[in-house]
Amino acid sequence: MPMNPQELTSLLRDVAAGNISCETAQAALAGSENKDLTLDTWRQERTNVGEVVYGQGKTLEQIRASLAELGRHHPVLATKLSAAHGQKLKTLFPNGCLWEEARLFCLGADLLAADPKAPDSEVLIVTAGSSDLPVAREALGTARFLGLGAHLVTDVGVAGLHRLDPHLPSLRQARVIIAVAGMEGALPSVLGGLLKAPIIAVPTSTGYGANFAGLTPLLAMLNSCAPGVGVVNIDNGFGAAVLAKKILARQE
Repeated sequence: MPMNPQELTSLLRDVAAGNISCETAQAALAGSENKDLTLDTWRQERTNVGEVVYGQGKTLEQIRASLAELGRHHPVLATKLSAAHGQKLKTLFPNGCLWEEARLFCLGADLLAADPKAPDSEVLIVTAGSSDLPVAREALGTARFLGLGAHLVTDVGVAGLHRLDPHLPSLRQARVIIAVAGMEGALPSVLGGLLKAPIIAVPTSTGYGANFAGLTPLLAMLNSCAPGVGVVNIDNGFGAAVLAKKILARQE
């Protein structure tokens, strides 16, 4: 089995302290060589975000095997799971956390634990409509998995923009905003014109025919006239949360 970062650190400390010889350490490293490079067990060390299992299109056994191996090294998250796979993973890993509405499952973290500091959170996730909630919940669950203080504000899109007003104090306190919207995707531009924090825009595939499965809000967000708006891919709540993590890490 490949040696994880904690095991390697312990081995090097033993060498430095004179507890084991260089030859013994070399033998241990040779025995831990990773012959299977399909799993990136060192990504956590390189990027501050470990490898995540993308569940869509994978068999249950593929997801199970990846979770089991990655879980030996660090907490691990699976995204875009079918309802059936989610339920079976909960049976296979009883200590894991399943959030069906977000299509997430993880080992080593509680996705359902609300931020005690909410709504004065590091990350505020805002949805235009209730139909955008699955993607927003993916972003919220991922943010919690990554250890961010996160909170969700729902149904404040431009069709009822007055509903945004009560949330403005919390929005102005947040350090990063994730704006999730389908249809014409106008919400991030509105927020970008009101707030100091960087806006991460997430287009969703919610909408009628001319929404083109999310292409319309994607292009609208890319063409936002409000500066300070960045855009991730369609329905990519996970990517938005990871970007928020990296922005906050750089700020600190």
